Amino acid sequence: MVDLSLRKPPDSPVDPEIAVITEAARIISSGGVVALPTDTLYGLAADPCNATAVERLFQIKHRPAERPISLLISNRAMLREWVSEVTPAAARLMDAFWPGPLTLIFKGAALPDRLTAGTGTIAIRLPASPFLVRLIETVGRPITATSANRSGGADLHSAQEVLATLGGEVDLVIDGGVREGLPSTLVDVTGTVSTIIRPGAIPISSLSPYLSSP
Repeated sequence: MVDLSLRKPPDSPVDPEIAVITEAARIISSGGVVALPTDTLYGLAADPCNATAVERLFQIKHRPAERPISLLISNRAMLREWVSEVTPAAARLMDAFWPGPLTLIFKGAALPDRLTAGTGTIAIRLPASPFLVRLIETVGRPITATSANRSGGADLHSAQEVLATLGGEVDLVIDGGVREGLPSTLVDVTGTVSTIIRPGAIPISSLSPYLSSP
């Protein structure tokens, strides 16, 4: 396991982000698992098209098989290969809150059952973090977005907490400082009326005007 930092040392002219993105993308593309800072908390990034990598996520997190894995994308065009329908309510929510801490549950395209837990749906978010967007673009496909903790355990807000909890079970830990945010708000947009599944960083009062069909 390697520990890399996004924080530039004092008086250093070198920005470490490019090197970190290159290494993280290499590990993800080769089937590895990377713990990294998101614009909410710390997450575990892997290639969702690699069945072995997805299985490792379940093992690392001690995640029940009935709980699906969410994804991060770098642009809305990536939705085309992963979802079968974007409802008008979903489009309104994306227009209002993407990029940002809003995860939407869509009807999935033809996706592996292990990734969707047999639900036929997939949770996807477009992050506001330029670092994450550049990483996803470098990988060339979405990456997983599951939180970097044991299932049912406390949220992890720093690389140090990730190291203490997951230790050498991941291939790379990227130190992006402390993340004080709440988890993303999770909304199911598979029906005519959207439903809030998990409250989070975006207040319910802000979402309410966008949830129902006009």
